[in-house]
Amino acid sequence: MTSVTLSQFRKQQSDYIAAAQREPVEITSRGVGRRAVVVSPEFYDRAIEALEDLADIRAAEVARGEPAISFDDLVDELGL
Repeated sequence: MTSVTLSQFRKQQSDYIAAAQREPVEITSRGVGRRAVVVSPEFYDRAIEALEDLADIRAAEVARGEPAISFDDLVDELGL
């Protein structure tokens, strides 16, 4: 990951945005440390998709933890 100061980023913004198409660019600031990370739209989309998939996986794990209903109870509940 490329790391630049905020002032460097301001001076060469287009260069660092181009670099972000290849790898994330970390923007730092004196006294504060890491301020932001610039990434390509494709990287961002993949990251969001991965987070959504993880949320779905965790929701499924929670749902499987609920008490199972027996086949006979299901038939009764459905009125079959």
